[in-house]
Amino acid sequence: MMTINICIGSACHLKGSYNVVSELQEMIEEHKLGDKVELTGVFCLGHCTDAVSVQIGDEIFSVNTDNVGDFFQKQVLERI
Repeated sequence: MMTINICIGSACHLKGSYNVVSELQEMIEEHKLGDKVELTGVFCLGHCTDAVSVQIGDEIFSVNTDNVGDFFQKQVLERI
């Protein structure tokens, strides 16, 4: 199972972490990946100056509502 950690700390919350979580949840449902992908909230990934910090394995990505679709395609679908 792939675990995606999404920062919901203060800086990322202000930059739209709730919207990123919502969009990722929708994409996971659309692609019927609920048994393969788990979303979890974390309070800080240490990249507060970036957009919403998202972690898969040891990699941290800066995700927002403009690039969440590309992120899902490249980092989630291509890894499964």
